[in-house]
Amino acid sequence: MVAMTKIKSICVYCGAATGADAVYLDTAIALGRLLAAEGIRLVYGGGGVGLMGATARACAEAGGRVTGIIPDFLIGKEQAFDHAHELIVTKDMHERKRLMFERADAFIALPGGIGTLEELIEQLTWVQLNRHSKPVMVLNVANFWDPLLTLLDHMQATGFVNVARPVKLLVAHNVRAVLPKLHTAVAHLGEGELHGEAEERVLDRM
Repeated sequence: MVAMTKIKSICVYCGAATGADAVYLDTAIALGRLLAAEGIRLVYGGGGVGLMGATARACAEAGGRVTGIIPDFLIGKEQAFDHAHELIVTKDMHERKRLMFERADAFIALPGGIGTLEELIEQLTWVQLNRHSKPVMVLNVANFWDPLLTLLDHMQATGFVNVARPVKLLVAHNVRAVLPKLHTAVAHLGEGELHGEAEERVLDRM
């Protein structure tokens, strides 16, 4: 029997604000607690404010493991989270994103702003270009990501996304659906496609 590839860590992209709807904050807290309960390390942007701080705090307080990665110029602005088991300070955003990729087996975007969108799109681009096979997901709470999903469909309909290579974006509408969808997405992957030498080769190609 072949052992199933396991997700050991998940990178969560999310806003440095809590947003206008209380469901966003509730979802961030629930996701942090879920990762702790399942023994999955949270990798995130290192801030202590907004949905970022809420997710990390919920995970840490529930006994989970947290790795925060933050560039030095944002330490004050985003109030670097002081309860992370591992806090890595980088020299710039590029190093931050590289380390977040390196330390994560999958990526989830909660509601957020331009920074969250940019990080999500970068991961989708890397998958589209066959740079890696790690799953990328949006947690579409309260239909927050519907406009993006509509835009992606529009890009395909107008010929800018090849129908033979559709955008590989997973969608979960609640926290309960997150891990079943991610586990299914990695079930066919070899261990090396999420961890180890294969990942190092990916980084060399970025």
